[in-house]
Amino acid sequence: MAGVQGSALAIAVSNAGGLGSLPCAMLTPTALRDELQALRAGTRQPYNVNFFCHTPPVPDAAREAAWRSALAPYYRELGQDASAIPTGPGRTPFNDEAAAVLAEFEPPVVSFHFGLPAPQLLACVKRWGARVLASATTVDEARWLEAQGADAVIAQGLEAGGHRGHFLSDDLTVQMGTLALVPHIVRAVSVPVIAAGGIADAQGVAAAIALGAAGVQVGTAYLLCPEATTSAVHRAALQSDAVRHTALTNLFSGRPARGIVNRVMRELGPISPLAPAFPLATAAIAPLRAKAEAHARGDFSPLWAGQNTTHCRTIPAAQVTRDLVAGWGRLAD
Repeated sequence: MAGVQGSALAIAVSNAGGLGSLPCAMLTPTALRDELQALRAGTRQPYNVNFFCHTPPVPDAAREAAWRSALAPYYRELGQDASAIPTGPGRTPFNDEAAAVLAEFEPPVVSFHFGLPAPQLLACVKRWGARVLASATTVDEARWLEAQGADAVIAQGLEAGGHRGHFLSDDLTVQMGTLALVPHIVRAVSVPVIAAGGIADAQGVAAAIALGAAGVQVGTAYLLCPEATTSAVHRAALQSDAVRHTALTNLFSGRPARGIVNRVMRELGPISPLAPAFPLATAAIAPLRAKAEAHARGDFSPLWAGQNTTHCRTIPAAQVTRDLVAGWGRLAD
């Protein structure tokens, strides 16, 4: 959950019996090393590190200009100078430098979003015996991941918060809900399948397991935990009536991701053809976000959340984890 957590949440989940995960897509090599050192010091249990492995786009000056023009009224409203906003690559895909840092720590599980890295990078990760997980949003993606060496497939349903993990097709009409997707993927691959999207309580865990999943992945239910770094604006939105309305949007990064509908999503439409390709859309909207958040407003913030927020509570991450396991255990009995 890049942007809303670091090692503290991962440590709490692992120590409570889950597989805590560290989002690494926005970390520099130095920050990555620091977080891995914290994980090593904080838990002796298995943990997962997650990376993006997208292909960086070629910058398009005309598209960038059109995007900034669309945002110009907001710049003027907030007193921002659009010409002073730098461009930037945003999130960096998994690369040799990140692989070298990982080799120092040999994390037991490494997961990827948007496919898998190049074969030589994947071989580096597998060299120390790490298990490799990767997200699939369709049966075709699941089969591709298995063929390329993934040890397990994360079946990411349409309900999931944050970025969609699709990589073989940008067509959102082929995306399924979790409970429809899981049995399709279970039948299509021989590796374990992990269900993700809309799972926030023991009943959701039991439903996924009943459909053949070997495990579940939970994100939104942890957003209000004290160990999460979720911003005050984001926390307020998660506890408001607005949380009942989420949508897929490309406005904040250039790639569809599910978040709570806010002002910019309503006014520009959640999906805009003007937004530069992922992750280049981020640079132009970031100053607007910072200015609005300084006034406790989430008008331009990516308020990531899945569709099921019923168990998003301000309780410790260990309790969330134990409640999920204990509740599922009672149902299984």
